[in-house]
Amino acid sequence: MSLRKKQKAKAREKKLLADTLKTKLKTGDPVMVIAGGCEKKGRVLKGATGKVLKMIPGKNRVIVEGVNIVKRHKRATSNQDSAGIIEKEASVHVSNVMYYVEKIKKPVRIAHKTLDDGRKVRGFVNPENKSFEQIDVA
Repeated sequence: MSLRKKQKAKAREKKLLADTLKTKLKTGDPVMVIAGGCEKKGRVLKGATGKVLKMIPGKNRVIVEGVNIVKRHKRATSNQDSAGIIEKEASVHVSNVMYYVEKIKKPVRIAHKTLDDGRKVRGFVNPENKSFEQIDVA
């Protein structure tokens, strides 16, 4: 195999890996931001909580409700549209968020467990009593 073909194959493989999101989170999960933000600009993200609105697999990022608010200037494209400054959520890297449990008020790691009846469920190990608790109860 020529060097050029090897490079193309490697690039194809890298692109396939980039399209898969390396997280156990899902859309709608409550999360807490564990790192990030800028203290000088007054936008500290660490400690903020919200729901996952959207996953962006190609960039390994998530959009969290009410976190990382940015302002975008919108131009009026027609007579009916109004111009102005729009505030919307920007993405946060997936490594900076963790699943948040409202009951214990702490972020936890998500784990998978196979039950006795063969079902695979998502859950977490409760740090207080070291027991596995299910997230998705069907």
